[in-house]
Amino acid sequence: MKPPLFDYHDPSAVEGALDLLSQYGEDAKVLAGGQSLVPLLNFRLASPDHLIDLGRIPALAYVRRRDGVLRIGTMTRQATLEASPLVAEHWPLLTGALGYVAHAQIRNRGTVGGSVAHADPAAELPVAFTVLDATFHLRSRSGTRSVGWRDFFITHLTTAIEPEELLVDIEVPPVPPRTGWAFTEYARRHGDFALGGAAALITLEDGRCRRARLGLLAAADTPLRAQAAERVLEGNPITPDSTAEAARAAVADINPTGDIHGSSEYRKLLIEGMVRRAIEQATERAAR
Repeated sequence: MKPPLFDYHDPSAVEGALDLLSQYGEDAKVLAGGQSLVPLLNFRLASPDHLIDLGRIPALAYVRRRDGVLRIGTMTRQATLEASPLVAEHWPLLTGALGYVAHAQIRNRGTVGGSVAHADPAAELPVAFTVLDATFHLRSRSGTRSVGWRDFFITHLTTAIEPEELLVDIEVPPVPPRTGWAFTEYARRHGDFALGGAAALITLEDGRCRRARLGLLAAADTPLRAQAAERVLEGNPITPDSTAEAARAAVADINPTGDIHGSSEYRKLLIEGMVRRAIEQATERAAR
């Protein structure tokens, strides 16, 4: 397997990458960690005339907190984010989700921004950022704009990033006190894409759920927030009955794509079980 011919560019600054994107637009692809794009090139599923490698732009690699808000540069390696004590303490859902991402060798090369921009609905980071109410910051030669998770993911492998834009930064707001987290998924082998999964953030107050955030993995053509299930939980004590009701609400309207690894109905039942488990685990952590 060999990729198609393309012109290779490796700018050393963001401005140089933006100049190239402005010049070549839809004829160009951006290379971050290459863990998704390179296989697509080798299978001839992507055939850009120009490849813009961001690997020589250190300004795009950082993990920092300011005024309680987490900022992650698009070229931050997944392994770097996974090993961050700051993230583990204040945004442990990200640390937990990264533990399911492929294998350590992949996380050493794969980037946070690359996973988000690739937008595979079975990928862990897009679902985690959806549950965390993340905002994605884009730049082009004509300016900057910020896109919330609701508008960022369009469909399978498609985001709101325009051909001349570059995802430069991901912003994650602080998580409220007394919030427990959980990330659950099932794959046939460790490191495979999940057949289904769920992410949860549960905030408790006076024995009731004050705030719930639930996301579904491999349930639709985008990362999916189970907002009907969130409404079942919010304002009420979390009990086995309410947990089961929320899990049923989470999958009531989904129709996962079936394949040789599992039918649509199987995946729907699997995701329901993952939601129930995620709520239970997040509630237990919130009560500690």
